[in-house]
Amino acid sequence: AGTPPGPAAPADDLRSRLARWTLEEAELLGVTGRGALSAQGRTLLGAAAPGSTTAAAPEDPAPATGVETGAAARAAAVLAPLLPEPLDHVLLQADLTAVAPGPLERPLAETLAVLADVESKGGATVYRFTPGSVRRALDAGRTASDLHTFLSEHSRTPVPQPLTYLIDDVARKHGHLRIGAASAYVRCDDDTVLGEILADKRAQSLRLRRLAPTVLAAQADPGALLDGLRAMGFAPAAETADGDVLITRAHAHRTPPRSAPDPVPDGPPPPDATLLDAAVRAIRAGDLATTAPRRTAPHRTGELPRTTSAETLATMQASVLTGAALWIGYVNAEGAASQRVIAPVRVEGGFVTAYDHTADEVRTYPLHRITGVAELVEEPAGKSAEQAGS
Repeated sequence: AGTPPGPAAPADDLRSRLARWTLEEAELLGVTGRGALSAQGRTLLGAAAPGSTTAAAPEDPAPATGVETGAAARAAAVLAPLLPEPLDHVLLQADLTAVAPGPLERPLAETLAVLADVESKGGATVYRFTPGSVRRALDAGRTASDLHTFLSEHSRTPVPQPLTYLIDDVARKHGHLRIGAASAYVRCDDDTVLGEILADKRAQSLRLRRLAPTVLAAQADPGALLDGLRAMGFAPAAETADGDVLITRAHAHRTPPRSAPDPVPDGPPPPDATLLDAAVRAIRAGDLATTAPRRTAPHRTGELPRTTSAETLATMQASVLTGAALWIGYVNAEGAASQRVIAPVRVEGGFVTAYDHTADEVRTYPLHRITGVAELVEEPAGKSAEQAGS
């Protein structure tokens, strides 16, 4: 007898969510890959290891921790050749860059991420040293000598002179200007009086600090500072931002000052003829991409088009003249691959400027990061007319 009909379990019930979370975590840990069990995943279940014809002997289920430890050790042995050991060094270049030929140890990676900016990722990570990145390391508490020592200890190549000069130059200028917060200040032409105020124990609550021989900064608000100095026997007077004595009247009530609102921009700048032409061609390319077949269809879902550099450049230049839409494969600086429909506008200097229909904006792509290009096939006029008539 079949199961009697009844209400189906909701798609977001607890059991479904647990199953989905388990599959996602298995994908992240490498137990599965693209929905299939990986080699190390099969080893965890006691299946035959890759290259072996016999399965691993099941272990005594008691204690459970021993089973988990043995299975995990076998899986780790299978996975170890696929994971390179973290490196403790980089290769410094004369163009103010550092190349990490593999994954770095965490302390080295964290320090280098502060000292330099990541320029590109992939099999080797490229870091670039800039005045801003060196200043960031100095703001984090490092000194110039600390940075020199760090680079010399973790570089397999000699530290280039341009990098040494950059660190010394930024460190020499760093900290000449100091920025801080103060709620109020005290100024007096007689620095002896200010010295008496600092020496008085009753001034500790005001948190005074001497900024100059005749200026003290306080963390207390001006009203509390006035009351505190008067309680100490002094006769201070408040002053305005212009340095004039502030006159206060009894029973005077003032509303707090209002700040001017932020100016509202009139709108984006008017587009030029090139941008308008690219937008029109991109709209047509998007309409065509939804209906037209691709001239060179991939062999499997998700495969990027593949063409040579010369073919890619020639197709891009021809598309600029004809206004045809193109389907490209693109790999960004992080190594992530994607497919896009673009309408090229200009090709020069190793870059192509095009209207990206996927992102709905004009973008510039390096030609060396385009894996391939394919034109979009237009439908015959007769077929389009028949579809329009129907």
